[in-house]
Amino acid sequence: MADLFSDPAWRRLLAAARRSLERTGGDLSGSISLTAPDEAERLVVIGVTGVHRPAGVSRVSVRLADLDEHLRAAHGHGLASVVGPFRDRPGERARDTAGRDAVLLLASESRHSGQAWFETWLDGMRRDGTLTRIVRGGLPFPDVLAVLDALPAADEPMPVFAERVLADTKALVDGPVRGLVLRALATWHALAVPAGAEQERALWELAGVVPDDLASQVLVLNLPAAGSVLGEWLTSAASAHVPFRVTLHQLRIGALTLRTPEVFVCENPAVLRAAAGRATRPLVCTEGVPSAAVHALLAHAAADTAIHWRNDFDWTGVRLTGAALARYPGARPWRMTAADYAASVPGIPLAGLPAQTPWDPQLRTLMHEAGRAVMEERLLDTLLTDLAAR
Repeated sequence: MADLFSDPAWRRLLAAARRSLERTGGDLSGSISLTAPDEAERLVVIGVTGVHRPAGVSRVSVRLADLDEHLRAAHGHGLASVVGPFRDRPGERARDTAGRDAVLLLASESRHSGQAWFETWLDGMRRDGTLTRIVRGGLPFPDVLAVLDALPAADEPMPVFAERVLADTKALVDGPVRGLVLRALATWHALAVPAGAEQERALWELAGVVPDDLASQVLVLNLPAAGSVLGEWLTSAASAHVPFRVTLHQLRIGALTLRTPEVFVCENPAVLRAAAGRATRPLVCTEGVPSAAVHALLAHAAADTAIHWRNDFDWTGVRLTGAALARYPGARPWRMTAADYAASVPGIPLAGLPAQTPWDPQLRTLMHEAGRAVMEERLLDTLLTDLAAR
């Protein structure tokens, strides 16, 4: 049979027929139309329908059943065969729906099911089409759930964690499972989806998985310690009032004891840099979300060590402060009260999901009303005064 699509008289008619078959899943009960048919198209329609259409007619219609019958009689092939392979869109939608339902049923069996963050994560993927892409792409969603169900971990190296959970040391190095898990973790911890290797590392470490114990670091100043070579290095750096960067690897190779009754913790390196070279109180800088190295370092503090903790006055900052106060029995907020905030505004626009401030409920109220975020640098003089006090 000649390729009727190559014939200009047939091309538009068959293209319209294919669109209709795709839309209906091959149903021949409808009709198709051509607007402003040329002379050749008009004659084809007359031949198919047996009904005269005058020259210059603005629109012609053809029943799909008539077109199918004509093609069988004239060419020995029905309409579906003539137009070639076409998508069964109703069938695709049904398969997508069934696939999404299966994914959601599987998710309902997760140990996190019913938790607000988990349902928000699922709803976001449902709304933006990610669930459909998971179904159509055959992505291993059970692996995603297996990873989430195994979290939080206990500062476990990523290859060890991946081997334990997925039987593949490199399963979380790259690929769709990693991306979906990171999106879930961002929702879990009310953070933005990471936009780079450093943010990804921090998010994994929040979940207790350590991608690289050399990349996980903590910046300190004036923090003497005892035990192992690291204790000597910290003590020497403290004597010279020089900032010192410690890796998680170093913290794991030997015993260590922090020799100080108190530690101050800030978020931004600018605070530590301003204090460098001065005989200030011990200072630890998280540089954003606390790394596994931060927590490993503070785990070496004595049980009665006072940990003065602060972050930026934004929703992520107060959320991190609240987590630290819950984690460390000796932790207390450092310049993180409603009065400190009120004395510092205005700042920059406050964005993100509001967080609770249980150590000072009025702080949340003021931040919500003011709608401003205040970075640590705005309190720099006050913080340096606190650090210098004896």
